[in-house]
Amino acid sequence: METDRFGNPLAPGLPYARGAILRSTEDDLRKLERAWRLIRRNLRRDGPESVFNFSGLERSLPMEPEDLALADDELAPALHGERLKALALEHLGGSSERHDVALLNRLTAATLATHLVLVKPGDVVIGVSPSYSHPSVVRAAAHVGAGFVDTRDVDALARALDRKERVALVVLTRLAVTYDLFPLDVLRRVVSLAHGRGVPVYVDDAGGARVGPAAFAQPKTLELGVDVGATGLDKYGTSGPRLGLLGGEKALVAQIRARAFELGLEARPMLYRAAVRSLERYSPDGVRTLIDCTRKVAAALRAVFGRRLHETPVTAQLLAETILELAMERAGLAQPPIVPYEATAALAMLLLEDHGILTVHFAGVPPGTSSLLFKFIPPATLERFGGPEVFAKAVDAALSKLASLIGDPESIRALLVGDVAE
Repeated sequence: METDRFGNPLAPGLPYARGAILRSTEDDLRKLERAWRLIRRNLRRDGPESVFNFSGLERSLPMEPEDLALADDELAPALHGERLKALALEHLGGSSERHDVALLNRLTAATLATHLVLVKPGDVVIGVSPSYSHPSVVRAAAHVGAGFVDTRDVDALARALDRKERVALVVLTRLAVTYDLFPLDVLRRVVSLAHGRGVPVYVDDAGGARVGPAAFAQPKTLELGVDVGATGLDKYGTSGPRLGLLGGEKALVAQIRARAFELGLEARPMLYRAAVRSLERYSPDGVRTLIDCTRKVAAALRAVFGRRLHETPVTAQLLAETILELAMERAGLAQPPIVPYEATAALAMLLLEDHGILTVHFAGVPPGTSSLLFKFIPPATLERFGGPEVFAKAVDAALSKLASLIGDPESIRALLVGDVAE
């Protein structure tokens, strides 16, 4: 059984250990509800300027007042469906002769619908990622009754294909949950190897659909030669809504779209205009600007945390085990009273409670990683907060406050799932 650095066994389907406070997704939702209460308190006391979205995600509704009269499930697709298809194919690198697109209510819905169409009970799904596949991929395979094998390179993928029978799908992730990136030669070898065995490839291209082409000169999603792929419209250069944009071979997309509609996984057609506006406003230059701003924050955090700051080409991170270690050191504790994931959650809650900083930790239920990520930061948000050094000081102050609380698990429990004085 895999464990974290403290010896805690990882929770089933997750890359981190659960603790006594955040035991399940139900507890994660209680944590999220407390975060919402903090945001509501800040908004009521000090207005919208008191909340700073440092999550790296844009989950707004990019519509103008004149759009609202036509925000209807019948009218919107009639007016905007063809424009959405054209923009989506261009965004994903598809062709109108070969490919089609579908809009689903989340990227997770696109992943699940794809598995429902391509995978049967008793089949095997193989994930290949620079670190590990997103938990939503693991859950999709489990939901359809398939076995799941995760691999981290082409050689491991080849061994899994040789060893396993009834491999129905390879799920490729180019930009992992950890924000490590596969180089182009690896992407091409994965697709070639899977197709050589007659196995279709679905690319979970959450942020990679834009980061790969914009920052690393990689092809767009469908230009990789995959059968189907999906991305989220809330990530890195797009402005929301939080929808899943799926594209691929026409016949396959038709089946996935139909299954999605049957099971309520489709995006409401009234949102098509918002998706059109999001894609119209997208620019690769915007992605590069977000990465450049993040690197400035990384430099300021590095000045505070030194080598204990984990960095990837597009993010800075405080790993959960590092957060717990730092808090224990500052508190003078020898034994951990909570698990690393709970330490990250507590730090994220303190940043929100004391500084109005909304981090990506609250975006996933449950989060796909236990690390605290700093990524794709808008320059305007950073400037409004006071700049990179002020941000780094806020993180350091929140960590010191965590150290003052960490010796009392009940204080941590109250911080994570307790009441909020409004």
